[in-house]
Amino acid sequence: MSNKKLNIAIIEDVEDIRTNLKEYLEGMEDVESVLAVDSMEAFFAQGNIKHPPDVVLNDIGLPGMNGIEGIKMIRTLFPDTDIIMLTVFSDSDKIFQSICAGATGYALKGTPMPEIYKAIMEIKAGGSYMSPSIARKVMNYFIPEKKYKTEGLTPKEKQIVEALTEGLSYKLIADKLSMSMDTVRFHIKNIYRKLHVNSKAEVISKAYRGEI
Repeated sequence: MSNKKLNIAIIEDVEDIRTNLKEYLEGMEDVESVLAVDSMEAFFAQGNIKHPPDVVLNDIGLPGMNGIEGIKMIRTLFPDTDIIMLTVFSDSDKIFQSICAGATGYALKGTPMPEIYKAIMEIKAGGSYMSPSIARKVMNYFIPEKKYKTEGLTPKEKQIVEALTEGLSYKLIADKLSMSMDTVRFHIKNIYRKLHVNSKAEVISKAYRGEI
């Protein structure tokens, strides 16, 4: 990722959440500006935006136009903008509608602010982000019995892929499979090479699309 500072927009109708997010993100060195509004209509009314937002944190249950309807309009206005849904909705329909509309990430309200900031940075580095519980729900929706196409992966690598889709960290994977962190990293490096990917998010994405 370049050293360019980020312009972020928050579309959230709950004032406390909106204000706290804005104040937190404004304190980050990598953030240039934070626009915080309470509706899609207010966001699109900002005709004086000097620079397109790099990332929009977007609620779904908004007054007026809802967040999913707004995704396509944001994409039309700002094709290079990434959109992270930050919402209370964890049902499959809302998740998939958001992803299909063009959301790059999906996090639940209540996610710690450092984790939200981490999600922003991960997405701007070319990855994607889903809360672990959301990643698992997506995985179970596409492959309810978790029968992966894992030809080419060793049994241990298959276990690690499954652990990644469950949202486990490298440390938790090491604990679960009784191996060292270095061994986990070694296996994950081989998984990336075999699957021709560069990130954990891409492994999860391939898994829930049934491509592994």
